[in-house]
Amino acid sequence: MDEIIRNKDGFIIDMDGVLYHGNNVLEGALEFVDWLKANDKKYLFLTNSSERSPRELSQKLGRLGIIVEEEHFYTSAVATAIFLAAQAPKCSAYIIGEPGLINALYEVGITMNDVSPEYVIIGETRSYSFEKIEKAVQLVQKGAKLIGTNPDRTGPTEKGIMPATGALAVPIEIATGKKAYYIGKPNPLMMRHALKKLGTDVKNTIIIGDRMDTDIVAGMESEIDTILVLSGVTNETNMQNFSYRPKYIYSNVGEIIK
Repeated sequence: MDEIIRNKDGFIIDMDGVLYHGNNVLEGALEFVDWLKANDKKYLFLTNSSERSPRELSQKLGRLGIIVEEEHFYTSAVATAIFLAAQAPKCSAYIIGEPGLINALYEVGITMNDVSPEYVIIGETRSYSFEKIEKAVQLVQKGAKLIGTNPDRTGPTEKGIMPATGALAVPIEIATGKKAYYIGKPNPLMMRHALKKLGTDVKNTIIIGDRMDTDIVAGMESEIDTILVLSGVTNETNMQNFSYRPKYIYSNVGEIIK
């Protein structure tokens, strides 16, 4: 194991494509988490997915045999809720998303409104429909601000690559001519939240992810060392499409600790 990695205090770790694909745990994930615990590392699972709450993510990992308490999770849904609560306390929103997003917004006092909301918020969802797009377009045209929980166009699952929030928001952006503001990685806001929650600084932290366009660029722009694992979206071929490089590259998280 590289000594620079071993000596880091804080670890920011993506989930989809790093620990699992859908309901399939990835090679080395359990061993890596065990290493974090055994070495008393500070760690935070930072995911751009907005579908599940930290508690649900903790339970999901538990079903995969990886025991992690919910305080070690931070999602783009939670970051979106914190952002909106600071920008416009007690505002209302029309939401296209799953319970993880809806509950995070409720918890900070944001109410649901499909008539005259201040915001239209879109996250990952399996109930995407033309009717919801149509309503979102109408509300944005009437003045609602468009927010995306994360800019990911795709995400890895056990069935292969599937569309994510960035792709779902495009029809609304095109129809309204308005660009969504995306909260999740690589937005520096998400990274600052993560460092504050960990209680570490940039020099003593490292970020591990499977995406060049979110995880790696987020680390690079925040001056945090980066590890790319090739178990998710990015592979050795499409990595060449980017003008920047991660500090370290491994096949999977299990290889990091060898």
